[in-house]
Amino acid sequence: MSTIIQAIYIRGTEERTTPKPHTVYRIEIQASVRSWHMWRRYSEFVDLHTELTKSTSSPPPTELPPKRSMLSPFRSHSNPTLIEERRAGLELYLRGILSAKEEKWRESYAFREFLGIPAGKVHPDSGSLGAGPSQFTSASWLDEHTELQTRIRDVRADINKRDALSDRGDVSGSHQSNVQAKKKLATVFTRVDGLEDGLKQLALGGMSEGELQRRRDMASRLRDECTTLTKMVTVARLTGRGLGSALERNPASESDRTALLGDAESSTGAGGNQFRRPVTRVFGQPKETEKTRPLDNGGLVQLQQSQMDQQDAQLAQLSTILVRQKQLGLAIGQEISEQNEMLTGLTNEVDNVGAKLSSAKRQLNRIS
Repeated sequence: MSTIIQAIYIRGTEERTTPKPHTVYRIEIQASVRSWHMWRRYSEFVDLHTELTKSTSSPPPTELPPKRSMLSPFRSHSNPTLIEERRAGLELYLRGILSAKEEKWRESYAFREFLGIPAGKVHPDSGSLGAGPSQFTSASWLDEHTELQTRIRDVRADINKRDALSDRGDVSGSHQSNVQAKKKLATVFTRVDGLEDGLKQLALGGMSEGELQRRRDMASRLRDECTTLTKMVTVARLTGRGLGSALERNPASESDRTALLGDAESSTGAGGNQFRRPVTRVFGQPKETEKTRPLDNGGLVQLQQSQMDQQDAQLAQLSTILVRQKQLGLAIGQEISEQNEMLTGLTNEVDNVGAKLSSAKRQLNRIS
C-alpha cells in the first residue's frame, strides 16, 4: 500500500449534533494519482482497532489514544485542548499502521474500508496482489493504468542504473539493480492481469464496446512493454565494457576455439618471427557497424536476437491496431447494412403512401 497511499493527515474536526453531540475527524489521504478525505468519529477508530486486533491476532504497533483524558474523566467532545490532543494521537495511530514493517494491519479489509480506498487500488508493499479478483470502477481502472505506467518507468530506470553500474565495473551494484527490476516487473505483470480481468467486470457493468476496446489496447501496450523489459532484464549485456574479455563472457572449449580460429592462433612470418593471428568472425565477413564492432560471436547473436524481439513487439502492436481496425470496419459495415434496411423500408412506405394518394385522387375526381 505504501506505493499507493503516500501520506495520511488528520487536519480538521467538526462538531455534529445528530444523533447526539459528537466530534468527527477529517482524515485526508494522499495517493500517487489522487487524494480524498473521510470523516470518522472516535468510536469508529475504536471499532477499527478491535477489528484489526481480532483479524491479525495482535494489536497495531501504535496505541490508540484513550477515550478520556486522565485530567478530564468526563465527556471531552467540547474541550478544544483534549480534541487537539486526540486528533494528533489518531493521526499518529494511522501513520503507525501505514509505516509498520509488517503489512498485515494495513492490508486488512477493515483498514482499507475505514480509509475508503477505492476498490482495485490497493497493493501490498511486497508487490504481489491478493488472491481475490480486483473490483474496478471506470475511474479506478484508469488510476491503476497510470500507476502501472509509473512502475514501468521505474523498471526502465533500474535497467539504466544497472547498465551504468556495469560500465563502472560495479558488478554487485549492477546485479542488485537487475534484481530490483525483475521484482518490480513481476509485480507489473500480475497487475496487468488484474487490469484485463477488470475489463470483463466493466463490460458486465455496461461500458460501451468502443471504450472497452480502447482500454484493451491500453492494457495490451502495457503487456508488450513488460515483455520487452523482461527480455532486457533476463539477458545480460554482452558488450566488453566492464564485463571482462570475450573469452570470460563466452567461455568455449579448446576444440570449438580450434574449429573457429584454425589449427593455431599463431603463425610464423617472414624471418621466422611469430605473430598472433587476428581474431575474426567466420559468418561470411559481415559488414561491421558501430554496434557490432565491439561484440564477439555470442554478442552478435544476442544483438540480432534483441532486434528480432523488438520487431516482434512492434508487429504485435501493429497486429493489435489492425484487429481494432477490422472490428471498426465490421461495425461500420453492420451499421450501413442496418441503415440500408431502414431506407428500403422507408422507400416501401413512401410507395404505399403514394399509391393511396393516387387512389384518393381518382375517387375525388369521380365525385367532382
